[in-house]
Amino acid sequence: MPQGKPEIVPEDGLTTRQRRNRPLLMVHTGPGKGKSTAAFGMALRAWNQGWPVGVFQFVKSARWRVGEERALRVLGDSGEGGSVAWHKMGEGWSWIQRPGSDHSDDAREGWEQIKRDLAAETYRFYVLDEFTYPLKWGWLDLDDVVETLAGRPGAQHVVITGRDAPDKLIEVADLVTEMGKVRHPMDAGQKGQKGIEW
Repeated sequence: MPQGKPEIVPEDGLTTRQRRNRPLLMVHTGPGKGKSTAAFGMALRAWNQGWPVGVFQFVKSARWRVGEERALRVLGDSGEGGSVAWHKMGEGWSWIQRPGSDHSDDAREGWEQIKRDLAAETYRFYVLDEFTYPLKWGWLDLDDVVETLAGRPGAQHVVITGRDAPDKLIEVADLVTEMGKVRHPMDAGQKGQKGIEW
């Protein structure tokens, strides 16, 4: 897009402003590093606009204390910008208070909460982090997810991260970025490190 101008203007009956402010469904997928990092960068922009932000983390351990969580929580509590709510799978989900719960059950309950929040327009910006995995593993009904996200009301933006995004999700997304891997320190036997991975 040279100079930030679209190469085509669709005949959809929308004004330039209406089209520009249309809520987006975004997917960050692929084998490379940076999918979640990019999504959290977008969450920072949403916070700066004063939008309520909801982060829903799937798969990653509820015990992990990632830098993005701390930063966004501090910003959300600052009284500047938008509010930030951070939800984690497993014991991190505040509405699931039972020990030894099954991860697939947690994923389904998490998705049901997201559906309730989308219906209530609770947040203006959603990060569904590592959300492609419950889809890939068959824990969630893909058709239900696609239909719900495509038909969400209001001006709610959603970004989904994770490898192997299903084709049906990619087809309905407005923006799809595939992160490729050229080289990674793990290829040379180096594990993740503070300040880079968390």
